Amino acid sequence: MAYEAGHIEVLEGLEPVRKRPGMYVGGTGPDGYHHLLWEVVDNSIDEAIAGHADSILVDISTDCDEAMVKDNGRGIPTGKHPKLKKSALDVVFTTLHAGGKFSNKAYATSGGLHGVGAAVVNALSSSTLVEVTREGHRWTRKYSRGVPQGRMKKEKVGRRTKTGTAVFFRPDEEIFGDLRFDVERIAEVLKTKSYLNKGVKLSLSHRNKQQDFMSTGGLVDFLAELIEDKTPVTAFPFMAHNSSPRLDVALTWTTDTTSSIRGYVNGIPTRDGGTHIDGVRAAVLRALRAHLKVSKEVPKRLKIGADDILEGIEALVAVYIPEPQFQGQTKDRLNNPEVQEMVRAVIQPTLEKWLLDNSGQARDLVSRIIQAAKARQASRDASSAVRRKSVTSTRLVLPGKLADCSSSIVEETELFLVEGDSAGGSAKQARDRKTQAILPLRGKVLNAEQNTRARVAKNEELKGICEAMGVTLGTRDLSKIRYGKIIILTDADVDGHHIATLLITFFYRFLPQLILDGRVYLAAPPLYKIERRGKKIWALDDEERERLSKPGDVITRFKGLGEMPPKMLWETTMDPKNRRLLQLSVPPGRELLVEATITEMMGKDPSARYSLLMNVPDTEIAIDV
Repeated sequence: MAYEAGHIEVLEGLEPVRKRPGMYVGGTGPDGYHHLLWEVVDNSIDEAIAGHADSILVDISTDCDEAMVKDNGRGIPTGKHPKLKKSALDVVFTTLHAGGKFSNKAYATSGGLHGVGAAVVNALSSSTLVEVTREGHRWTRKYSRGVPQGRMKKEKVGRRTKTGTAVFFRPDEEIFGDLRFDVERIAEVLKTKSYLNKGVKLSLSHRNKQQDFMSTGGLVDFLAELIEDKTPVTAFPFMAHNSSPRLDVALTWTTDTTSSIRGYVNGIPTRDGGTHIDGVRAAVLRALRAHLKVSKEVPKRLKIGADDILEGIEALVAVYIPEPQFQGQTKDRLNNPEVQEMVRAVIQPTLEKWLLDNSGQARDLVSRIIQAAKARQASRDASSAVRRKSVTSTRLVLPGKLADCSSSIVEETELFLVEGDSAGGSAKQARDRKTQAILPLRGKVLNAEQNTRARVAKNEELKGICEAMGVTLGTRDLSKIRYGKIIILTDADVDGHHIATLLITFFYRFLPQLILDGRVYLAAPPLYKIERRGKKIWALDDEERERLSKPGDVITRFKGLGEMPPKMLWETTMDPKNRRLLQLSVPPGRELLVEATITEMMGKDPSARYSLLMNVPDTEIAIDV
């Protein structure tokens, strides 16, 4: 088949959104359908965070196929945009990457970053109507599938009329089929947002019934609701607050063995966690470990681990920062590296003081941690099934390059799959020999998506990985696996990312249970070292370097992991206390999206891959699994 210039497609305006909605709202199922509503609600929430709105109404139509969101904020500007020479309202609703949240001129902090939310909602709705009231007038604008309809209407209402914005939209059945809004789901989300924005009234109207949500206690009220069916260990929760940047934390412990740390960034829930969650964990672990060291209640020979300290914890953290970096348009994970230290620096000293000032509560908490440690030790001693010795009791043929660890407890061990012998040598010197095993890989592994099972099974590198893990190709039975975590450690450059993608593809196609069980991780080594007056700052990539560096800084770029001294590799990438790991998972409802992405990005058909890349201009393509 001929391949000519005419085959090159250029999608303009909002066409890319309708062509690939999953790239913008995460899919065309219920999550993507409701994501349209969250985008509009969050725009109103941003007005409230900025101090310009205190009332937001969500109205769901009788048939649950239309929604209206109305706030009493300043109203979206309607004047002519100085550069594009058309109404700013049209710019917001018809242009990707357009909005008032790229700088801090209109919003100090916001959940909207990419300037695509309103435009995406408009593009994926069969009809949209926007009413803006400001400066004594009301403007009304209609759209159909992202295209303006007729002229914008303007009427005089008087200066005393309250300002605000109302957005009516109907999700397009061509995109979402016969899906409908779930009123109960919406009510739960609005209630949560009321806790995060205390003093702001959020209302839900449906079939002439209205529910109002407003909290005066904020996160403390939220935490009380989350643990109402559980038994708290301490009489009242620990709370911390910081004003600049704004940070709110509420946490407690219960007698349950489960634990939960929920995070929010500028009012947006981050269900996949991120650096703010890492900061809470680091603060809690350091504060409690320091307290346990001086406590006379801890038995001398009892080993207390992080799991024992965190068992039963229920925590909420809300941060408000000017330039959050989210993983994807759906904002499920926060990636800002500096936020972890910011959160830890606020919480740790406050928690340490709280433990000293509340000795009775501290004793109850220490007793709870000791019980958890004893129970976990008893479980390890009683269950030989989780012991590594039982797994390795049979004679195994292990890869010659494998530097194994010595621990007999599977769940505390880690296998690092390291790019190249040089980096593997550094990792072997840097590692904790008790719990960390190293398997160097030779260059780029076989692309499992483009090869048969027989060829994959014969490939020496991939066969070595299976042998090291103690599993057979294609198995879903991981009872004999030799390591608790499988960590992909490659250079922070294009080749390294390619190798990591090839390994992810192999696991996804031939050992999917590893991902489903949450055992596969990506290490995040820095690409740059920034030195400033004796202080070291680590940057993961070019974008982070540009954001973190200042004039006069000495910047060093690492050519690869093998160039890093072992001590530095340990401190930045392998030390469980400081490192950043990304856990691979397939989020519920995104199975088809992940499947399609793997097929298009890694399959034999280059046209599908080319089309995917060309249809998402100026956007970084990432496989989110």
